Amino acid sequence: MADKVLIYSRFPKTMMARFAERFELLDTGGKPAQEVFPADELRGIRAVLTAGGTALGAEAMDFFPKLGAIVCYGTGYDGVDLKAAASRNIAVGHSPGANAASVADIAMTLMLATTRRILVADQYVRSGDWAASKQSPMMRPQTGMPGRRIGVYGMGEIGRKIAARCAAFESEIGYFSRTRHDLPYQYFPSLEALADWCSVLMIAVRAGAETQHVVNADILKRLGADGYVVNISRGSVIDEKALVAALADNTIAGAGLDVYEEEPHAPDALTVLPNVVLAPHIGGHTLDSHVAMQNCVLANLSAFFEGKPLPYGVKLA
Repeated sequence: MADKVLIYSRFPKTMMARFAERFELLDTGGKPAQEVFPADELRGIRAVLTAGGTALGAEAMDFFPKLGAIVCYGTGYDGVDLKAAASRNIAVGHSPGANAASVADIAMTLMLATTRRILVADQYVRSGDWAASKQSPMMRPQTGMPGRRIGVYGMGEIGRKIAARCAAFESEIGYFSRTRHDLPYQYFPSLEALADWCSVLMIAVRAGAETQHVVNADILKRLGADGYVVNISRGSVIDEKALVAALADNTIAGAGLDVYEEEPHAPDALTVLPNVVLAPHIGGHTLDSHVAMQNCVLANLSAFFEGKPLPYGVKLA
């Protein structure tokens, strides 16, 4: 008999196909598990597969008294209450670095689309204004990449790949993270200092209570009128109301966003602004990234059911 795994978040069935070959999946479709399956069945669940950003706290864990593993599909695990998991001896796993390259690629795409105003230029052509030689202030020449100061906030796998890509564009690279690394980039002792220095702030930090709204009105003001912010981390890292205000009154020049505070919804105030480029959280959404993330999930689940430590476990204490 195949081991049972509860699918806690809503995933496309195509993304679960490889897991279904190895395990018996109980799919909640993103609904509360107790509304989909009887309590007796939930009491026997030993492993849960979830999206890292989906809230999974102590109250939810209590529906599964035999739960021993929470495996996150993807790098993030900010939705999981790690203290609650640790107190219940529940292992937590994720897919570290599996989608780092594709997320870094989206970061670069958003930065170039924003700083070079690609969406505005696209509309300029489609509208016929270019052919009619109509002048547009949005089409003024912009600063190029050589010599541009790029600040990377968070220097994990994704941050390092972003930095390497920016360096290939002949930009100056600076960074701030909890740990100073042996890297050929300028280190700054605080996020404030990094924002004062750079013209593009790339957010690649892990989400959590300590980073909630850390990119606030003050940080945005420090970027200045020629500054840009790109977020491929989690929407919670930016104070969204402060960002809307900064974009609307030209405190900063623009923003490129792949994540938002309340997904799958981007605030209407953002969607009407011409100086922001929006994507629907597709940073890690490439075929190769999904294969890599699924490999990590399969390795974690297989190890758990074999009584072994999770190879891609999250440190809980």
